[in-house]
Amino acid sequence: MRLTVFWQRMAEHFGPGYADTFARDHVMSDLGGRTVQEALDAGWDAKEVWQVVCAVMDVPREKR
Repeated sequence: MRLTVFWQRMAEHFGPGYADTFARDHVMSDLGGRTVQEALDAGWDAKEVWQVVCAVMDVPREKR
């Protein structure tokens, strides 16, 4: 998954304003105690990060 697609999906689910805040501030244990942005910066694959976000935040299947 390209980062542009990842950020598009984040914006669609959380809203354009909150997606960035969520990515910077919400620490998830499934990302090794990192935020979304920290995981991406550490080299995690965008698709893997999106799958974690979907699982943790109960993103509907049709949006996954």
